[in-house]
Amino acid sequence: MKAIIFTEYGSPDNLHLKDLPQPAPKANEVLIKVHAVALNAADVHALRADPFFLRFIFGLFKPKRQTLGADVAGSVEAVGKHVTQLKVGDEVFGDLSGVGFGGLAEYVCAPESILALKPANLSFAEAAAAPMASVTALQGLRTGNIQAGQKVLVYGASGGVGSFAVQIAKALGAEVTAVCSPSKIEWARSLGADHILDYTRDNITQSGHRYDLILAANGKRALSEFESALTSTGTFVIAGGAISQIFKTMFIAPFKSKKGGRAFHNIASQPSQADLNTVKGWIESGKVKPAVDKQYPLSKTPEAMRYLEAGHARGKVVITIIQTQTG
Repeated sequence: MKAIIFTEYGSPDNLHLKDLPQPAPKANEVLIKVHAVALNAADVHALRADPFFLRFIFGLFKPKRQTLGADVAGSVEAVGKHVTQLKVGDEVFGDLSGVGFGGLAEYVCAPESILALKPANLSFAEAAAAPMASVTALQGLRTGNIQAGQKVLVYGASGGVGSFAVQIAKALGAEVTAVCSPSKIEWARSLGADHILDYTRDNITQSGHRYDLILAANGKRALSEFESALTSTGTFVIAGGAISQIFKTMFIAPFKSKKGGRAFHNIASQPSQADLNTVKGWIESGKVKPAVDKQYPLSKTPEAMRYLEAGHARGKVVITIIQTQTG
């Protein structure tokens, strides 16, 4: 089978198309014929081993897990002897980040416990765009104890996690303010945001509004700015962005959080079949829709990774492995 591998940490230039043996599923796994795989910031961080501690996961000097790609959508080709939920021919999607990635290939094995049936109203490319970003957004909003009628601000609303956060918050009954760049204002409005702020012009601390929940999918602002935009009992959740900001929030949050007052959280998404099925329900009901910015063939993965790193994507960047798709 064809796969994209990297044998050295570094830039997208280190990604190469290779022939690898087709894997066989273990007892609790299914073999997926991959139709599409979405790229994530997690792939960039793993490729560059940034931050450094990722080397203790992927390999200290060279990557032991040489195939990236967590968000996959495809069809079940074979099942292990203990598989009960899925059968050959099922169309599935899921997040493989908890089981070693491997999606940038024509075939990949995954436990059935992390997969869900693909939403019937999505193409494979759209389905691949959903798992990690949507579950991260849902878990971030849930960490903030989101309630109907609350005022929610999503910073970085045009990215993968941010675009889902806007839609999910609206589905849960919140009044949503989206923060994005000027070129993406109309697109953010199309996601259902009630209010739009241009981060190059509008200062969230001087808008006169206070928010019950701020979810930063791109946490490049100073933590003090986010803090001053919260209500007295508001919650700040960082779910992506600059590594320095993530670590800063991680260490400062316990000291800033006060019982009965403001709370600060740093979350890392945990793949969840239950949460994925929750998102699937919203997708099939039309309340949430994945956003695919660009699609590339498997051979153009390095180019796709460079585009993702540039930070201009509106939604997800997807690698399409099988051109003919259903949905």
